[in-house]
Amino acid sequence: MPARPQAPTLSPAGTRVLQQLVMTGDASRTALATDTGLTPGAITRAVRPLLEAGLLDETGGRASTEGALGRPATVVTVRTEAHLAIGIKVTADQLFGVLCDLRCRVLDELTVPVGDHGPEALVAQVADLVERLRAGRPQVGSVGLAVSGDIDAASGHVAYSPFLGWHDVPLGQEVARRTGLTTTVENDVRALLTGERWYGVGRGLSSLALVTVGTGIGCALLVNGQVVHGSFGVAGEVGHVLVDPEGPLCHCGNRGCVEAVAGSASILERMAQAGFPGLGIGDVAELARSGQPDAVRVLADAGSAVGTGIATIANLLGAQHIVITGEAIGSSPEPADDERDYDVMDPHVRAAFEQRAFGSAARSAIELRPLRFVDWARGAAACAVEDFVTHYGRS
Repeated sequence: MPARPQAPTLSPAGTRVLQQLVMTGDASRTALATDTGLTPGAITRAVRPLLEAGLLDETGGRASTEGALGRPATVVTVRTEAHLAIGIKVTADQLFGVLCDLRCRVLDELTVPVGDHGPEALVAQVADLVERLRAGRPQVGSVGLAVSGDIDAASGHVAYSPFLGWHDVPLGQEVARRTGLTTTVENDVRALLTGERWYGVGRGLSSLALVTVGTGIGCALLVNGQVVHGSFGVAGEVGHVLVDPEGPLCHCGNRGCVEAVAGSASILERMAQAGFPGLGIGDVAELARSGQPDAVRVLADAGSAVGTGIATIANLLGAQHIVITGEAIGSSPEPADDERDYDVMDPHVRAAFEQRAFGSAARSAIELRPLRFVDWARGAAACAVEDFVTHYGRS
């Protein structure tokens, strides 16, 4: 099994070529010049050090597209297992880990329980999971961590994570120290969006919004092809868009926020008040599906709040595509269960969106799509891959 290649110092053109090949697949040098806007000479200079480092290969098996009699084109291809990345989604109860190649294809996955939320103990658990996933694979070179809360991606610090009870924890620094691997830390929703940008629905889009509906309402934004972090690491807080001034009290101190109406905790609390304590979101969906009036009303209100929130996003940003996912939409560890819950909220989300979206903003494509926790971990791996591609060969 080959060891990881020695990293050359790449020019900006080299970085652009590597990113293009990782994100969009194999291409001829001519196609690379067209797609990147670089000259053929610049492509040659960009490709050479990557070939020498063992990250790229060249083959001659694809026919030229310039005419039936043209010579076979030389195709540049990524050696996808030359660098492997581990992605971990950190939750209060479990660590979901995946091992991915440079195209973010999952090669292995592992889930372990979280025994202790303390920073030192959890770092040790993360390091142990990394060691288990990297065993016998010297190509593993980076780790991506997806954590809920206020994350400073530039420094790898967790400024605040309510589910873990953390304040100002240098998570990236500590995991890097324990594992010896370059470590990237990102807010979990932005990590999920990064994954969609690299290998999902966001490929080829310049604008995309991803909204997660669970205990809280999260949102991440892709604008002009870049994930938005905001000046203070806060951007796209759709969960605190006002939908009902007389609505329930939100933990932020205001009334009638999207999160106070559509968050899973609010949904379950309202069902308990209606005489149905101890339910899960799936139970509420089943009751609504059977026509139980309280469940129908609560999920209709939640769907309308989410639809109003995403209409606000569309009105402000004109997003081409909006993906809605999360626990209240129907996340599950098992793919077979993924289609279970979101159909109940779907019509209410769409009706409110169509009512609130202004003009051409209503043309935004809306997609309600349940995702597994492994997809969040894959998004964390995508952050590590993006960091590797962007900074390859730089100290």
